[in-house]
Parts: sequence; C-alpha cells; structure tokens
Amino acid sequence: MTSAGAGAARGGLPFVDAHLHVVDPRFPIVPNDGYVPAPFTVADYRRRTAGLGVVGGAVVSGSFQGTDQTYLLDALERLGPGFVGVTQVAPDVPDDELRRLAAHRVRAVRVNLRRGGPVGPADLDRLARRAHDVAGLHTELYVDARDLDGLAPVVGALPAVVVDHLGLHRDGLPHLLALVARGVRVKATGFGRVGLDVREAVRAVLAVDPTALVAGTDLPSTRAPRPFEDADLDLLVEEAGEHARAVLHDNAVALYRLRPDGS
Repeated sequence: MTSAGAGAARGGLPFVDAHLHVVDPRFPIVPNDGYVPAPFTVADYRRRTAGLGVVGGAVVSGSFQGTDQTYLLDALERLGPGFVGVTQVAPDVPDDELRRLAAHRVRAVRVNLRRGGPVGPADLDRLARRAHDVAGLHTELYVDARDLDGLAPVVGALPAVVVDHLGLHRDGLPHLLALVARGVRVKATGFGRVGLDVREAVRAVLAVDPTALVAGTDLPSTRAPRPFEDADLDLLVEEAGEHARAVLHDNAVALYRLRPDGS
C-alpha cells in the first residue's frame, strides 16, 4: 500500500511518530558489534513519511550514536517544534547537561539493554530517578521483555517508563502487561523485528490500559529483518479500534508533552 493509500485507510488520523531514528553522516557514528547503519537524514525521513499524516514525533538515539548529542539537536532543529528527542547519556551525566537537553526538547533518556550502551541494569534506577527529578525526563527501555521479570522491582517503581517494540518477544508479554498495569507505557513499533503476534500484543496492552500505547515507524528500521511498511499503521488502527486516535496521536502528545496538534 502506498503512503497516500495508507493515510486514506486510516481516515486521515494525525500521527505522532513516537520512534524514529536519524542517521546523519555529518555527525559521529560508533559501530556496534561492527554494525554501521546507512545514512537516513531528516530529508530522507520527510520523503519516506510523506502521506502518513505525521504531525510530530520522537527522534531516538541508537546504540551506534553513543552519547553524541550534536546529531540529535541538529535533527530537532531541522524537524521543527513538533519533534522531541530520546537520547543516551552516561550514568554520570551532569545535572546541568540533563537540564540543557531538556531545554532543547529532549524528553527522555534511553537505556539500551538489548544492544548495549552506556547505561546498564545497575545504573538504571539511579539515572532514571535523577533524570526525572532534575529535568523531567522519563526513561525508555530497549529490552527483551523476557528480562523484565527480573527488572520488575526496579522498573515498576520508577516515576515514568516506556518499553520499546512491544517488548520484542511473546514469552515476555505477561511480564510486560504486569508492568503496564503499574503505569509503564509501551511502543507499538518495530513490527518487523519482534518475535510475537503483533495483533495479540496490541490488543493485550490496550485491554490493560488504553492510554499506555503509542505508535512509531522505527524508521529506518536498522537491523530489522523486515523494515517498516505503511500497512503496519493500518494493522495498528484496525486492532486499536475505538482507541486508534489515542494510539496514533493523543497518547504520544501526553507522553512527550506536545501541543494537541503534535507541535
């Protein structure tokens, strides 16, 4: 289905893309297990999503970007006020740096437990609480949900947490749902990289908390066996039913503190 066709199928619903990556070769790239992504600039993103009804979104730092903030602040400037950042920081990042990032529309810190990153499980509690207390930043986890059972005492007690890509694996879904019941939010993203029934997982999360689910393209779908397709959004709208506008727009507006039009 073309972008225009997909937008028509969704009835013109506005879309806040809660998970996208920008890979700009003008800025530092750190190979992760030898992997270096192909460029995917702001212009590439704009072209790819034309017709999807995007009114805003969250640019997420990948493992291959380390703790570089220069690419992110540049991308946010180019994308405009409807877009915010989710970035990686070192465990000992100064409070002033957290405040600086927040002032530039960074809304969250990302902890990449799946691919590895500067913050590990031992640092999670302290960093997440400090980022929230100092700068109002929530925490986003790239984690296999099968590992959430062991992390639940920490994750469930944090002030604000989002789990990427539906938790990745069907065997972890019960652990994820238990945390959703405690206020954790979930990204319906990366359908081409998950090991679960997307429809089942979406329905299950919405049954626990319809405000918990946000949607994203995961573009450019780095290392995913199957990249994002426009039809992924149609599947999501179909399963969300009466909650479709909330999943595509309203929940992300609330999470990322955007204006109602996404800006």
